[in-house]
Amino acid sequence: MKKIGILGGTFNPIHTGHLRLAEYARDEFGLDEVWLMPTGCSYLKDADAIVSAEHRLRMSQLAVTNYPRMKVSDIEIVRQGNTYTYETLESLQEQYPDTELYFIQGADCLFTIEKWRHPERIFAACTILAAVRNATSMEAMEAQRNHLEQKWGAKVHLLNMPEIQISSTEIRNRLKQDKSVQGMLPEEVISYIKEKGLYG
Repeated sequence: MKKIGILGGTFNPIHTGHLRLAEYARDEFGLDEVWLMPTGCSYLKDADAIVSAEHRLRMSQLAVTNYPRMKVSDIEIVRQGNTYTYETLESLQEQYPDTELYFIQGADCLFTIEKWRHPERIFAACTILAAVRNATSMEAMEAQRNHLEQKWGAKVHLLNMPEIQISSTEIRNRLKQDKSVQGMLPEEVISYIKEKGLYG
C-alpha cells in the first residue's frame, strides 16, 4: 500500500511552516508523498478575507517547486459548493484504492474535528497525524486522542515536532504594512505575491 499524506488548508498564503509540517510528517511516518490541498469554498472561514482559489493554488504549486516528494491537488478547488473533508477523503479512496491516507493537521483541529461535517466518515477514511503545539499540553492532546479513538474508532498519532512560530495571519499583516516576510515564505511565493499585488 502506498502511504500518502494529505495536508489541507486555506493556504492564504502557504508558508514555510506548512512545508516543514509536511516534511516532518513524511519523515516520521515513512510517507511516500505529501499532497497539499488548498481548500475551495470553506464553510468554516470568512470568504471575504481570502484571496481567490486560483491564486492560492498557484502559490501552493510554486511552494513545492523544490520538494520532489510533495505535490499539489486541486480536488477541493474544482469542486462546486462548500468543501467538506469527508468528501475529499472518500473521493481519494475511490480514485486510489491501493493507498493509505494520512490526514495531517494542527493540534487545534484535533479538538474541533468532531464539529466538522460527518467526522465518523473522516475517521473511517484515514489516519490522523496531529502536530503537538506548545500552547496545548501533551496530556491534553493524549486525552483527546484517546477520546476520539474510543468514541469514533479513530486512528490518531501525535507529531511531537518543534513548534513553528509562523502564521498566515501574521504574514498578511506584515505584507499590509510593507514589512519583510523573508524566510517566512518560499522565495517563489514572495515573488508571486508581489507580482500580483496580493495582500497589499
